[in-house]
Amino acid sequence: MSRSSCTALVLCVSLSARAQDAPVEEVSAAIEANLHWQSGEVVLGDGLAQLNVTPEWRFLGPDEAQAVLVDAWHNPKPHDPPLGMLFAADAPVLGPESWGIVISFSADGHVGDDDAEKIDYATLLGELQKATRDGNPERTKAGYPAIELVGWAAPPYYDRTSHKLHWARELRFDGEAENTLNYDVRVLGRRGVLVMKAVASMGQVAAVEARMKDVLAQVEFAPGHRYEEFDSSVDQVAAYGIAGLVAGGILAKAGFFKLLLAAVLAAKKFVIVGAVAVFGVVSKWLRARRSAPGAG
Repeated sequence: MSRSSCTALVLCVSLSARAQDAPVEEVSAAIEANLHWQSGEVVLGDGLAQLNVTPEWRFLGPDEAQAVLVDAWHNPKPHDPPLGMLFAADAPVLGPESWGIVISFSADGHVGDDDAEKIDYATLLGELQKATRDGNPERTKAGYPAIELVGWAAPPYYDRTSHKLHWARELRFDGEAENTLNYDVRVLGRRGVLVMKAVASMGQVAAVEARMKDVLAQVEFAPGHRYEEFDSSVDQVAAYGIAGLVAGGILAKAGFFKLLLAAVLAAKKFVIVGAVAVFGVVSKWLRARRSAPGAG
């Protein structure tokens, strides 16, 4: 049995054994105890990049990161497994205070940054808001809630020296009382872009922003993959620049909701797809939580 299958089974067993009567903190602790957390120097991909996981953080490898995303957080299964996932050491896997950073790699080619200082981000925001509205029929048809892009939680900023771009969006999901924060980091490399996406509630925006700036200093491409090592005679060039990176998560042909990884994560709810017995237990637990005084 692969680690991903084993982890998915562990998640199911942990939830079925404890979710009915235990508070979410105990359910989260039961899951976390069975995950293989990493720290220190971590290699991403096949020697693609390096991540320095300091004591303030903990890291999950690709298989377990996908198991958490799909089995515990009930997100759509990504087309390509993530390179891993970072959690703040004091952030639980489940619960209102849970949040994590999904790490992946986009191999679309070398992204030019000549347009970095020329972008009108107010105009771009309006275009993204329209694209989000236009994509809602597809999302609701697929069973996901409609989304409104409220605005920038932090406007895009590109550091030309380090070739790192970061920005944040505020999103409103139908049926949710609290808005959702999407915080994005892109590290430009020789042949593509390292993608780091954090999803949390807007109430966590200050903490997440501070932590994401910390993460920016911890990740670098390995030698041979760095931005300045681009060779135009052999390397592919991406069909977009910095503006395309900011817009890509919403305007990509694959569809916004596929890349967002936040439809149910926004509410910090969890359902195990395909495990009927466990589904019943968790659904009962969620109904109890919703009917409890003050439950949202």
